[in-house]
Amino acid sequence: MPKKKVLFEKDGFQDWKSLNDTIMGGKSVAICENTNAGLLFKGNIVEKGGGFVSCRSSTYQPPLNLSEFDTFEINISGEGRKFKFAVACQDDFLGLTEFIPGGLRWIKTFPTNKFGSTTVKISFNDLTPSIRANKVSFPFKFKPSKIKRLQLLHSKFGDEGKLNDNFKPGNIKILLKSISVF
Repeated sequence: MPKKKVLFEKDGFQDWKSLNDTIMGGKSVAICENTNAGLLFKGNIVEKGGGFVSCRSSTYQPPLNLSEFDTFEINISGEGRKFKFAVACQDDFLGLTEFIPGGLRWIKTFPTNKFGSTTVKISFNDLTPSIRANKVSFPFKFKPSKIKRLQLLHSKFGDEGKLNDNFKPGNIKILLKSISVF
């Protein structure tokens, strides 16, 4: 039986906050609300001038060490939208990647069911390095022992800077039920 560790579930998302396109001049507004059922993520997405909303954890000090694991498992009620799961890691380049606007993130895009919950498994090997929705070709290595932050985004941009073919502006109301590793 694989070893499993629950990172967040039910009302355990209290340190998560929203980060929306307003940081780039956009007009989308969404909030993260910790509830007994999980992280409620609700608001309005405006495509013009940005086109994204997100919720992210606080910065882990010290970084999370997930080196005993190799896969994230996310349980979400996601309205049939595609989301990006993003992971920030402490780098081995004297923190130089933190000087990159938007920072280096390890991402994986995944679809959700229109109704009910979706459980998605994301192997650490399937995460790709990205800066502001653009794939990075420099040979960075994912560091499961140095995880600094987790983030969930719905954006008009998909992988490698291409448009998200499942992007939906307007009202959003999703429930992130849990994030585990195994």
